[in-house]
Amino acid sequence: MDAVMEETAEIKSVKVTRRVAKPLEKVWAALMQPEGAEPLLGKGGQLGQKGDDWVSTDGPCGVTRTFHPMEQIRFSWHAEDGAPRTLVDLKMKAVDGETELDLTQELFEGGYSPDQLTERWETALQQLDEQA
Repeated sequence: MDAVMEETAEIKSVKVTRRVAKPLEKVWAALMQPEGAEPLLGKGGQLGQKGDDWVSTDGPCGVTRTFHPMEQIRFSWHAEDGAPRTLVDLKMKAVDGETELDLTQELFEGGYSPDQLTERWETALQQLDEQA
């Protein structure tokens, strides 16, 4: 797994990449199940179509911004209601019968530790890998 923090004058971001030894169709199917979405969104969080709100029972909430099956999901992510807004972009592609996951979180406002978020997303992608 690779993790990178990028920083410009306006936007900080964290990026995590993971290669899953399972076909894209299987990874996508897992992500669309409540148990598969929970590593990304939190307990009870469910990904939906563009414009759908999501809320987890353990704090994080947001809105699905982009929904392209087996290609990309982009959603706003707030650690809790009223927390600084961020945008998470998960891109996926098939590579030699496996799946490459690239997750980038743009930190538009302060208040988040990039190291903690990198660890959070590394763990989330590992859990998604295990569930697929």
